[in-house]
Amino acid sequence: MIGNKKIIDKKNVAHVKRWRLILGKYADGHLNQATFNQHDHNLEQTLNYLYQHEYRKRGLKIGDEDSRDSVRKKISPGGNENSVFNTVNWLNKTRKLFPKSTFERMQQQAIARYQLQGILNDPNVIKALEPNLNSVRLLMNLRGQLKSEVYLAVKELIQSVVDEILQKIKSDFVNALIGKRNRFRHSNIRCNQNFDWRATIKANLKHFDQQKQQMIIENAIFNSRANKQLPWDIILCVDQSASMDSSIIYSAVCASIMAKLPSVNLHLFVFDTQIVDLSHLAHDPVEVLMTVQLGGGTDIAKALNYAEQKIKNPQRTIVVLISDFCEGGALIHLYATVSRMNSNRVKMLGLAALDDNADPVYDLQISQQLANRGMQIAALTPEHFAAWLAEVMQ
Repeated sequence: MIGNKKIIDKKNVAHVKRWRLILGKYADGHLNQATFNQHDHNLEQTLNYLYQHEYRKRGLKIGDEDSRDSVRKKISPGGNENSVFNTVNWLNKTRKLFPKSTFERMQQQAIARYQLQGILNDPNVIKALEPNLNSVRLLMNLRGQLKSEVYLAVKELIQSVVDEILQKIKSDFVNALIGKRNRFRHSNIRCNQNFDWRATIKANLKHFDQQKQQMIIENAIFNSRANKQLPWDIILCVDQSASMDSSIIYSAVCASIMAKLPSVNLHLFVFDTQIVDLSHLAHDPVEVLMTVQLGGGTDIAKALNYAEQKIKNPQRTIVVLISDFCEGGALIHLYATVSRMNSNRVKMLGLAALDDNADPVYDLQISQQLANRGMQIAALTPEHFAAWLAEVMQ
């Protein structure tokens, strides 16, 4: 203390300022040490626009006049921060002020927690959203509340995300499925699925560096792929319960790739306690995602019974179940159906749901019982799923 004045170091001021931003304008009386610069005012305005909805949920009265008065007290004359926000410029401004991960979290809360009316009604708001998996998941969950005028904007956002996923996985996915490797023929197409490591080592042994104990690869060898003579019937059964949003997005993309392969006859349907056959839309992942209704219960036995009815050639059929295996119906029916298809020599693959971090989320006990009855179970990313599917088809 010097006289009656408290010495406040810069570190303490920063802490006070951070707490003031966290707690909002109602902490002004207790944190009057927080002195905001222009950047701080911008942060406060974007945060207040979003979290005033939290105040309303708790019964506090938030009026436009109150907000304007608060801004006037903090902002010097001539500033433009007291202009009225709308959802579009809030999204654009927040994107610039915060790190990407923070912005995406705020965007998610704006849609999922507070359901800002502008996001549901205004096509320009949809266009301002960050085109990523998180946005697609949120819009899929809110699809029933979206107004008809934003439909095209939602499709465009989903299309951009789908295109990005396709660009990442299509090449490896197709290479895995177009045919088995022909070890007697080499190819100029360089992809990891065709890499012949045995032949590559043999061809480059003469380039072994004794001093560094390393082999110099001057000539990498890749196998060609042989076309399959008989097509496979692949029946893709996708669980559309609420926990499956991420898996459904990738399932739709993978289905669109397989639907265009000459060696595959694809059937695609989604299910909860009801079944929706989307085989006619399988080539268009955006339409599939615009059709899916997330939520509801889960009746896997009913879904697999439906798949069983589609089987024409059991020995050339692969039934792929994409689910968290949390069965809501009678387990005895589920186990009986899987046992019956296994006895008919139908190949069955169970692909477990993955969360946002690509960690598997599924019922271990039920999946083990399915495995005991002939269904192969795995938790894989799309690229690895393609390789697994190719192995089963060989």
